[in-house]
Amino acid sequence: MQLNSEEIRKRAIAESEAAADSRALYEVKMKYLGRAGEVTALLKGMKQVPAEERPAFGKQVNDLRVELEAAFEAQEEKVRAKELEQKLASERVDVTMPGRKGRHGTLHPVTRVRNRLIDIFMGMGFEIYEGPEIESDYYNFTALNTPADHPARDMQDTFYLTDEFLLRTQTSAGQIRLMEKKQPPIKMLSPGRVFRSDDDATHSPMFHQMEGLVVDEHITLCDLQGMLDEFARTMFSETSKTRLRPSYFPFTEPSVEVDVSCAACGGKGCPLCKGTGWIEVLGAGMVNRRVLENCGIDPDRYTGFAFGMGIERIAMLKYGINNIKLLTENDVRFLEQFKD
Repeated sequence: MQLNSEEIRKRAIAESEAAADSRALYEVKMKYLGRAGEVTALLKGMKQVPAEERPAFGKQVNDLRVELEAAFEAQEEKVRAKELEQKLASERVDVTMPGRKGRHGTLHPVTRVRNRLIDIFMGMGFEIYEGPEIESDYYNFTALNTPADHPARDMQDTFYLTDEFLLRTQTSAGQIRLMEKKQPPIKMLSPGRVFRSDDDATHSPMFHQMEGLVVDEHITLCDLQGMLDEFARTMFSETSKTRLRPSYFPFTEPSVEVDVSCAACGGKGCPLCKGTGWIEVLGAGMVNRRVLENCGIDPDRYTGFAFGMGIERIAMLKYGINNIKLLTENDVRFLEQFKD
């Protein structure tokens, strides 16, 4: 076996110096010193060398390996230094340039109002209960005194999933679930998403409601209005007042629509309240006897009131938003206006 160590040395050093980066240099090193490299192959082929020449041949190959390892190591330091210099140059920061202004996120107006409502009513002793969004017809309608042939079903356009299950149209279904599990006294708040087939500037197929329920001995309509007065003063302004107007809901009797004095004009009349000085905000009433009976609560001993409001509607009134779709379009220009 012929060995021209000088020729191999010159060729290996020339290729290593021509390597553009660490990866290329590694490939050159493996070409000569790797397990299948030229120098390694020389050592593996020593059996073909006559016995008397093997010591000298082996020494020459080992010297070549040591020399190439030192050369590759030196070249590797140069390549790494060059790569580091290039990396630092590309990552250099010009400290004389003006800084970028940080952008801070904020809560969505619906979330802000939801949290505020929860704080208000929890301060009055209400507990929070969140029911499922996919409800049975029984909890969404029948248990709330709305049987299959009741005309009140026409008041709501419902998304049915099957004959038995639907996307809930109101969070009142959660009141039934809680009353089935718990005897009075009950003071609960049920926030969540609801779904109705309705879509215009003031209605959305998906929106958020917050239902409230109080059941105990000697509960009257006066208790309802007192609680709503406190809600209006805390949510809108210290001078806000409420008024009750007769209405109809199948699960309350008597039923009322609740108006709040316009915070924009103080009740004097303006475009927001259409000149009336009042704005409708929610529906309420005394819990129907049949609803209490459906939940196993004695209506001769206990009475209660219930109320329900659209969180988007409260947000629109509080912040002067004139189109409900603004709350779902995620336009950053709109959302950035709601900051603490």
